[in-house]
Formats: sequence, C-alpha cells, structure tokens
Amino acid sequence: MASTADIKNGLCMHYNHDIYVVIEFLHVKPGKGPAFVRTKLKSMTNGKVVDNTFPSGHKIEVVRIERRKYQFLYKDDLGYHFMNNETYEQTMIDGKLIENPGLIKEGSEIDILFNSDDESPLTIELPQYLEFEISYTEPGQKGNTATNAQKPAKIETGIEVMVPLFINEGDRIKIDTRTGKYHERVK
Repeated sequence: MASTADIKNGLCMHYNHDIYVVIEFLHVKPGKGPAFVRTKLKSMTNGKVVDNTFPSGHKIEVVRIERRKYQFLYKDDLGYHFMNNETYEQTMIDGKLIENPGLIKEGSEIDILFNSDDESPLTIELPQYLEFEISYTEPGQKGNTATNAQKPAKIETGIEVMVPLFINEGDRIKIDTRTGKYHERVK
C-alpha cells in the first residue's frame, strides 16, 4: 500500500474497481483545513478521464504494469492481433482499448501494457510520432506555407487527416499519435 505522497504522473492504481493511471496531480495545502491531492485519472480499460481529490495520507493500491514490445499483424472482426517479438506468442486486443486504431500499420512495433498481477493486456502505447505516406489528396499549392489553411488527405492506412495546402500525393508526413493530427512533412 502506498499513500498520496507517492502519487506522480504515470502511476497506475486501483480506484473504483478499475485500473487508473495518473495524468495530472497537484498537492494542495490550503491556509485553513487539511492538505489534499487533486488528481486527473484515466481509466486503462475504457479511456474515461475522471477528476478526483484524495485527502492527504489516503492509502492507495498501486498496480504494477509491464511494457512489452509487440508487432502488429492484422485486424479482423475479433480485434487487433499482435505478436511478441521474442516468444512469437500472439495476443488479441479489442479495438475499444486502442486510442487511435487508424494509425496502426501492419508490421509496426508498438508497446502493449500488461497488468502484471493477472497478465491481462490493458492498452497499447504507440510512439509519439509515426510516418505515413499520403495516398490521396488534392494537388498542392506551391509556396502556400504562410496561412494555416488545411485540406483533407487520406493516408496509407485509410484514415483521413487534415494537412497544409502544400502537401501532395506521395509525400510522407509525421502524425502525432496522441492527437491524430498532422505534425510535419518528412523530407
């Protein structure tokens, strides 16, 4: 058992019969009354974000999470299938547990987070930026980099992202996997 003094960003804990990860926390010591810790928690099973305030000294149950490298194989009606690169063991994960499933390319390496108590997969973690090729977009306008105007473009996985006007079909771009938005063009 840990206490609120051990809370930090990235800490995983049991809360309300679920596993949550701490996104933000703030230790508050008001002039009057007891200290408390204000937190923003994200559920590892359904992705819901909740705000919670713990009184100072409150006991919390920490969950140990293991991160393992897997390779994405394919997607079917059951979910997303991954293979462990060391043991060649395959794991299937439901699409609801993946934040941006349209950004996963076949053959790409990702991290899967497992609950070390029961070896159940919790979620996947993509690298912060991934490169994709533009499979379709309207022709680019050369020299149009001054404005923030954007146009739709389809990437190789089939999803549509908004890109600047100067991007052409066949260009490679970086996408921020946390937001699913265009980051920069790759030379």
